[in-house]
Amino acid sequence: MIVGVTGTNGAGKGTVADYLVQKGFTHYSSREIITEEIERRGMPVNRDTMTEVANDMRRIHGATYPQAQLYEKVVADGAENAVLESVREVPGAELIKAHGGFIIGVDADQKIRYERVIKRASATDHIDFDTFVAQEKREMENPDPAKQNIAAVMKIVDATVYNNGTLDELHAQVDRVLEDFKTKEKP
Repeated sequence: MIVGVTGTNGAGKGTVADYLVQKGFTHYSSREIITEEIERRGMPVNRDTMTEVANDMRRIHGATYPQAQLYEKVVADGAENAVLESVREVPGAELIKAHGGFIIGVDADQKIRYERVIKRASATDHIDFDTFVAQEKREMENPDPAKQNIAAVMKIVDATVYNNGTLDELHAQVDRVLEDFKTKEKP
């Protein structure tokens, strides 16, 4: 089973991926591929360069990049259950679905997400609320398929989980989604 995870910044995509790993899934991250390229180019690792470089990589390598790269790794590894974290473009989501996978969208209230982003304090998270909102607006919609368009991906997810509550509540939602997908998979 292949599960792609998409969602808004700070919603809990990584938390969902971590939970799936606890359930026996192998984790594959778009962020790792993009970060390697940013470092190769000698650029600072922050949210703006993540977006810029990811969009450039899609332009150069095709609109399904980096999901196609991750899928190739899944196949090469022979991973029976895989979670592909951070699906941000419609062609990448469609590629996962075309290979029998499904997409989980993760969302939460904007203020909660901002608080989480500040708390996790990764290299891309040192921003004020206005910058957070502006970045989100820029990342949410883009008509160019070679660029990220989280809003469009969120419209085609197979299920959405809302991470406004406890970790146990989020896990219960993910468990229901997995069970629903397993039921749909059966002939």
